[in-house]
Amino acid sequence: MGQKTTFSLDNKLEKCIIGRLRSAGCVFAEEEAKLLILEADSLEDLMKMVELRASGLPLEYVLGFTMFCGLRIEVKRGVFVPRQRTQFLVQQAKTLTRNCDIVVDLCCGSGAVGAAIADKLNQVFLHSADIDPVAVQCTSNNIKNMDGHVYQGDLYNALPHWLRGRVNIIVANVPYVPTDSIKLLPQEARLYEPKWALDGGTDGLDFKRKVAKEALHWLAPGGHLLVETSEIQAGQTLEIFVNAGLISKIARDEELDATVVIGTT
Repeated sequence: MGQKTTFSLDNKLEKCIIGRLRSAGCVFAEEEAKLLILEADSLEDLMKMVELRASGLPLEYVLGFTMFCGLRIEVKRGVFVPRQRTQFLVQQAKTLTRNCDIVVDLCCGSGAVGAAIADKLNQVFLHSADIDPVAVQCTSNNIKNMDGHVYQGDLYNALPHWLRGRVNIIVANVPYVPTDSIKLLPQEARLYEPKWALDGGTDGLDFKRKVAKEALHWLAPGGHLLVETSEIQAGQTLEIFVNAGLISKIARDEELDATVVIGTT
């Protein structure tokens, strides 16, 4: 991330910005202030960004991007913001990905997961899909230098038919928050992120059932399906995978508080 600020900013004003953010409840006010200062094109632009953040708008929407797995990922308003714990999903997928593999990123949102998997891997053929047109445009921008393809539609229905039986890796960071638990989410997610990117149905497992049920039709022999899940849902998700005919296991990272279920054909 380069230094963009071309206007004069004294320490007093910087402290005022930090104070404004802190009073608005921003826990990491100093770090956020530095990011806003770096990205602002003018003093007027900076103050607008500060007020947007102070109003509660997620920092990623104010900046227009987030850093994920070392990549600068564009994040448009209304698109799900990739979580840092999802790095574990990427790590698990990368250990299974080989050159010339076909990788599918379902419910791609910003496209961060697929982009991070394809990053620095030679000749990975990336296909991403999401039902939301804003997410599709966002993903298109984030994978344009990776020769990836992105499609709009509902899960596998968005994918070209010729991919059936040929996909080596499917990653799916699908919605998995139980409907009644959405009201318990942090305000930034609850108020600003689209409900369809969070709501996993009554038990949070609706989309996992759909993804697992169709996986065998799309995966190549020896292919893998990986989904992020909560620790409390891991056992149920594993059972869903097994019932779908996949050889399955659970991977867990305590430091990131991240859980991934992996199914293999």
